[in-house]
Amino acid sequence: MSRARTLKVVLFTGYACNNNCLFCIDADKRGLPQKTTAELLREAAAAARRGAGVLEIIGGEATIRPDFARVVAAAKKLGIPRVACATNGRVFADPAAARRIVASGIDSLIFSVHGPDAKTHDALTRAPGSFAQLKKGLANLKALGFTAVNGNTTVVRQNMAALPALARFYVRHGIRNVEYIFVDPNYGGARNAFKLLVPRISKAAPQMRRALAIGRAAGFGEWKVRYVPLCHFADRLDQVSELNERALFRTEHWAPDFTNKDASGSRAAVARRRTERCRGCRLYSVCEGLWNAYLDEYGDAELKAVK
Repeated sequence: MSRARTLKVVLFTGYACNNNCLFCIDADKRGLPQKTTAELLREAAAAARRGAGVLEIIGGEATIRPDFARVVAAAKKLGIPRVACATNGRVFADPAAARRIVASGIDSLIFSVHGPDAKTHDALTRAPGSFAQLKKGLANLKALGFTAVNGNTTVVRQNMAALPALARFYVRHGIRNVEYIFVDPNYGGARNAFKLLVPRISKAAPQMRRALAIGRAAGFGEWKVRYVPLCHFADRLDQVSELNERALFRTEHWAPDFTNKDASGSRAAVARRRTERCRGCRLYSVCEGLWNAYLDEYGDAELKAVK
């Protein structure tokens, strides 16, 4: 049975951040102006008028803004059912900040964790102490009784072998919803340092699958992979984010420098592609293929049509 999809607005506050991740898709946008408080309040109101069921606030790092809790509280007062934030988690190491943001009415947080330990994580964020701060942030949220914490991990050369260990980190912290995101090399840091950062999908996919298996063994079947060709996950289609997203949401991105009214459709149209090797695959109609920059650099030999 079909059902109406929920409007999800991803609201970018700007690109300023207290991390400096090697792979950041917005690495070349850090100097762009931040949105003002008034702009964010107007956009939250516009999202509410359009019936958004989810408002996801992201940066850069949105939580470093002094007005962050105010914007969240305003969105909730406007009646938006679910307000979330993707964050590097560092601000929550401050107990007062954690209390203030929880009190704003935020429904869920998505912590970006890129390694199971400080050595791996901090090398990628280029922010010494960032792993220790996000762990303290998790502890502070737990002490406040806030349990709606999800996770995401960008998969690059430097951390793909550590994904099983990172999965065990997520399990220990009871994080029931995680995305393992294959790095986007079309823009930003991964484009600027492609060979340094971008792994072969044939090498990364087995580690991503091991991470999913660790989650399933712990009872966390909600864990997913994102931005992968389906031929490498043909037996785990229920754990592929794009398929879930297209079924449940109409996703729009509202950023300082662009507005995208069809994030899923435009990604499949201009950012990723299938090749002739994909012809005849039973998953052809629902697969987005691989990133354009990946195929331009590595070719398509790793794609195998599922018969």
